[in-house]
Amino acid sequence: MILMKRFLGLIALGLVTIAASAQWSNPAEDIPAYNAKAPSKPLPPVLSGTQLTGAYFSHPYQVTVYKMAAKIPAVLHQQPCYCHCDRAMGHNSLHSCFEGTHGAACSTCMKEAVYAYEQTKKGKTPAQIRAGIEHGDSENVDLTKASL
Repeated sequence: MILMKRFLGLIALGLVTIAASAQWSNPAEDIPAYNAKAPSKPLPPVLSGTQLTGAYFSHPYQVTVYKMAAKIPAVLHQQPCYCHCDRAMGHNSLHSCFEGTHGAACSTCMKEAVYAYEQTKKGKTPAQIRAGIEHGDSENVDLTKASL
């Protein structure tokens, strides 16, 4: 009888554990912050010109990525950033990464921006680009080959 109670207790504990952990494994909740629509007012500027110098811009591709970002601000506004800077830095989209130097220091941000730029040139919508980023398609971007 004691063995049966322990067995049922373990099963109940296992079911509770599975049910409780499901809330943290929901992929839809793992999508970082983004804006579903184009901006309704002007966005803060992406760093440009002489701001693209110094320690954060030691590689030519970092400057190139910022120039790309400046060409598609509304698209970046509608993209999540999977470095999860929304949690740590309060960013509300991929565009936020390029308003300061964070984008130059983070390969995830840069790869997503290059991917968004390239897909925009191919005629993809922000929603289609977002689906690709969520799928992980931007992870294959080679930053050293990024070009305008």
